[in-house]
Amino acid sequence: MKKAVCVISGGMDSALSAKIAKNKGYELIALHFNYGQRTEKKELESFRKIAKKLEAIEHYEIDLDFFKQIGASALTDKTLDVPIGGIESGVPITYVPFRNGIFISIATALAEKHAAEALFIGVVEEDSSGYPDCRDTYIRSMEKSINLGTKDETQLSIKMPLVHMKKSEIVQKSIELGVPLEDTWSCYKNEDKACGVCDSCRLRLNGFEKAGMVDPIEYV
Repeated sequence: MKKAVCVISGGMDSALSAKIAKNKGYELIALHFNYGQRTEKKELESFRKIAKKLEAIEHYEIDLDFFKQIGASALTDKTLDVPIGGIESGVPITYVPFRNGIFISIATALAEKHAAEALFIGVVEEDSSGYPDCRDTYIRSMEKSINLGTKDETQLSIKMPLVHMKKSEIVQKSIELGVPLEDTWSCYKNEDKACGVCDSCRLRLNGFEKAGMVDPIEYV
C-alpha cells in the first residue's frame, strides 16, 4: 500500500488532515513533535489517541528542545504572555520561528526512510492566526526544495487538504468523516480545561459556532 507521513500535533486541523489521508487509502506514519510548548503533555496525549484510532502503522514522537533555546514565541518562552485579547493582524507572538519548515524537513527524512510518497500537514491559511509558514506558496516551495535534496526516487508530495478551508468547514468535515474531536486539543495556555480566550481557542470556538455545532472539549 502507499504510505504517507502525517504530522499530527494533536489539534483538530492535523487530525482531520490525517483522517483524509487515511480515507485516500494511505497507510499512516504518524509523526508528533514535542518542542517545549506550554501544552506539550496534553498535545502528546491527544496525538497518541488520534494515531491509535487512525490505526497508524508507525508512530514517531520526536523531541526538539532547541525551540526553547531559540524562544521568541509565547508558546515556548514562558516569560512572554499568550495573548488573550482577540486575534490581531500581522504575525502574532505565538508564532514559533520557522517551526513548520523544521517539521517538514524531519518529516521528509522519515518519508524517505519508509519510501512514503506523500506528506500530510494540517496547515490552514484562509482562516488562521496568520503564521507565515502556513501559506500555500511557502509549502509548495518547500516541496520543490525537499525533492531537490532527496533521492531521485523519493518524489515526495506535500498534501495540505485544509489550507484554503474555513474553521467552520473544518469542523463540518471533521464531523462528517468521524474525526474524534473530543480527543483533539487546540488551547495554547491550558492542559486541563481550554482557556477559551487565546487565539487558537477563539478560532476553534468560532468554527464550531459558525458550523452550528457544540465543541466536545471542556472550557474554563
